[in-house]
Amino acid sequence: MILGLGHDVVDLNGFREQLDAPGTQFVSQAFTAGEQRAAQDGASDTAAHLGARWAAKEAFIKAWSSMRYGLPPVLGHNPWSDIEVVSDRFGRPKMVLHGPIAEHVNDSGVRRIFVSMSHDGPFASATVILEG
Repeated sequence: MILGLGHDVVDLNGFREQLDAPGTQFVSQAFTAGEQRAAQDGASDTAAHLGARWAAKEAFIKAWSSMRYGLPPVLGHNPWSDIEVVSDRFGRPKMVLHGPIAEHVNDSGVRRIFVSMSHDGPFASATVILEG
């Protein structure tokens, strides 16, 4: 059964500017070390690679929030680096949760997370489905 659905679109031009801003902590706060390495190891466009992952993280939050409609928030912080997008050796993405968000999501009946990401031209997008 589908418990939640989320979708997000990222403007890569604006995202690239955010990544290139001097002194920004955005990448280190929003992406795991593994996501950062993957973006730099062979990704033809680092901003598009990270932008698609940012869209996936946002889509996950939207899916989880839609599942919790009417309920108060359970986390008091931004869990971006606790939401990780990994790829297998064929490039297929999977979402892995860490820390408190993993506990809350597991306790809420989510059994599987589906993620699909894409980028084309100046946009990246992602869709997340939470299955119970």
